[in-house]
Amino acid sequence: MVQIERLADLKPVHQRQAAVLALWRWRAPVFAFELDAEWGVDQAALESLFQLAASPASEQSDRAFQQAIAELCTAPLFTSEVDPDTVQLFQLETISSLLTFGELLDKPGVDIAERVVEGSAGLANYLDDLVEGSFYSHPSEEAHRDYLANLAYQAGEGYFASRNFAVESACHSALRALPDAAGLLDSLTGCELLALCEDFGEELITTMRWLRATGH
Repeated sequence: MVQIERLADLKPVHQRQAAVLALWRWRAPVFAFELDAEWGVDQAALESLFQLAASPASEQSDRAFQQAIAELCTAPLFTSEVDPDTVQLFQLETISSLLTFGELLDKPGVDIAERVVEGSAGLANYLDDLVEGSFYSHPSEEAHRDYLANLAYQAGEGYFASRNFAVESACHSALRALPDAAGLLDSLTGCELLALCEDFGEELITTMRWLRATGH
């Protein structure tokens, strides 16, 4: 419960930004792979949702996000059955988290912010399970083992879950010092946190490509 308590200690504006950063960790993996054409989801529209989420909070940006969500929900994806492969499952779960973020704009509260933050942790745990269950040795298996062995805090989790927690912790600590009026895209600290999440996202992409290549 350490993660939830830390989020609850943040101001509402920073809880919202923590949710954005949790989304941002999976932004690069979503766009690194082509979206299924049958979903009818426009990649540019999806990117615009990430940009709007990270923009400074305002009535105008919130309204634009909600309008973009409403348009997204008219896609065939939301009215047909989908049988995703492993990579597509990550894409779908991230899209679902974007929808949850829309709920946060309608009804701010730590419980909804937690759902977005926990969604990122859940995907990282799932990726660890896939790596652990693979018939093939992960190319960075030794480096990941060394990383876990050198952790000061032993959570008994896999590499990606531990990395997600480390990035999340760094983000939450930095958000405490961010002025309430500052956004993520318009402040130096915010941009640094987004870059930190993007770096983690690049790690995720590498492993997801490996999973797809090995036929998981």
